[in-house]
Amino acid sequence: MTESHESKREWILAVDIGATNIKFCHVDDDGQLLDAIRRRPTPYPCTPERLIELLVERVSVSVAQRIGIGFPGEFADGNVIRPGNLSRPGGIGSERDPELDERWRGFALQEAMREATGRDVRVVNDATMAALGSCTGEGVELVFTLGTGFGLSLMVNGSWRRVRDVGAEAFVNDKTYDQILGERSRALDEDRWHTLLRQAVEGFVAEFGATTVHLAGGNARRV
Repeated sequence: MTESHESKREWILAVDIGATNIKFCHVDDDGQLLDAIRRRPTPYPCTPERLIELLVERVSVSVAQRIGIGFPGEFADGNVIRPGNLSRPGGIGSERDPELDERWRGFALQEAMREATGRDVRVVNDATMAALGSCTGEGVELVFTLGTGFGLSLMVNGSWRRVRDVGAEAFVNDKTYDQILGERSRALDEDRWHTLLRQAVEGFVAEFGATTVHLAGGNARRV
C-alpha cells in the first residue's frame, strides 16, 4: 500500500553534502531509509549562493517539513566555521581559493536555508550527522567518515563533543588526511590506503581514548 501525500509530510529529508556528490533521501524518526538515495554532483566553484540554489531546488519537490543537512566542514551553532573542500573551486584536487574560503567562513547556512525553504532545517557537520545515526550512546565513540575526503566525530556516553576538523591537517609528507585517505588515494593504491587508514584510526583512538569505532561514508564498505 502506498503512503498518502499527507503521511509523507512526517518524513524527514536527509541531505549529505559531499565533496563529489550531494545525496538526498527521506528517512523516518529512527533514521530508516524510506526511499531511494538520489545524487546530484556537487557544483563547483561552490559558493554559498550556488549551494543554496541547488538545495532549495531539491527541497522544493519534497513534502518533508523537516530537513537534516550534513555539511562537509567545521560547523557550529548554525554557522560555517571552515568550509573544508568547498573552498576549492575545482573540487578536492584543486588548490584552496582564499576569497571563496572567506565567503564561506561565518556563513549562516542553517538560517539561510530556513528562510529560503520555510522548513525546519537543521545543519551539522557531516561526520556529526553520521555519529547521530550510528552511535550506541555507550562509552567513547569515534565515527570516521571515509569518502572523497576524511572526517571524524566524537560522542561520549551519547553526548556529542566538538572536535577540530581534521581533514585539512597534515598527515604524511605534508599531505592532509583528506588527500591521503580520500577516494583519489584509495583508487591509486588501496593497500597503502588501508595501511595509512589503520595508522590514522589508531592515532585518533589513542588521542581520544575511544572504546568503540564506527566507519561511515562510501568507502567504509572497502575496509
